[in-house]
Amino acid sequence: MNYIGKSNRPKSVPGIGEIAVLSCVLLFSVNLNAQTNLLSFQSAREQTALLELYTSEGCSSCPPADGWLSGLTSSPRLWQEFVPLAFHVDYWDYIGWRDPFGSKAFSDRQRAYAASWQTDNIYTPGFVLNGKEWRGWSGQSGSPKSTGVKAGVLMATTADTNHWRVSFSPAVAAGKNYEAHAALLGNGLSSDVKAGENRGRQLKHDFVVRSLIKASLTRNGEVATGEFDLLLPAKSGDGTWAIAVWVTEAGHLEPLQATGGWISPHAAKH
Repeated sequence: MNYIGKSNRPKSVPGIGEIAVLSCVLLFSVNLNAQTNLLSFQSAREQTALLELYTSEGCSSCPPADGWLSGLTSSPRLWQEFVPLAFHVDYWDYIGWRDPFGSKAFSDRQRAYAASWQTDNIYTPGFVLNGKEWRGWSGQSGSPKSTGVKAGVLMATTADTNHWRVSFSPAVAAGKNYEAHAALLGNGLSSDVKAGENRGRQLKHDFVVRSLIKASLTRNGEVATGEFDLLLPAKSGDGTWAIAVWVTEAGHLEPLQATGGWISPHAAKH
């Protein structure tokens, strides 16, 4: 496990770009209607777990965690009971290998979590489950399960995988303001590492966050809605792409509800 303290942060490397988020209401479903070409992802009323991995190709202890996360692609509970993301941080780039998927924004996100836990240290590999530090992954034989907490229904919908609408109907009417967050996830990615702690290794990754965005939602009664544009990279190739969407209270990190799923035509072959 690689640690870095708040007082000795290495120089930042410019991060990757950002892109977008999603939309609407009721039980988990992934529906592609042949007539309307409408793709929608919808949570159950119970909270879907948001699982975040903070990792780096410059960290020699990260490949086992990356491999464990990749193993979740075959879980029958994927997208229904948990939504996984891998944030590649940039603070190990200085030791010889610049992680091609790393971003300062992702390092800052991990630091923000650490500050909320009242600690100065961040490390890789580091898991966050529903906004809380989670160290049980190495002894976990299966995937994370739904908490069973009644959170409300989150729905994201698109007709073209470019323009998305998102809707959140909380389980308890509280008059709060909400934000939607969305991440474009690359799967089946690999790197031939030529320097640093993993020199000479080919590393493989899934659920890699390639872009991240947040958007304010507008309340109409107790239902909060919004929309945004989500664009796949121009050179997306034959990779398998997915999207993760989650909602928080405005200004907070802790997820209230999450949903997501495969959005590329090659997903069924993954």
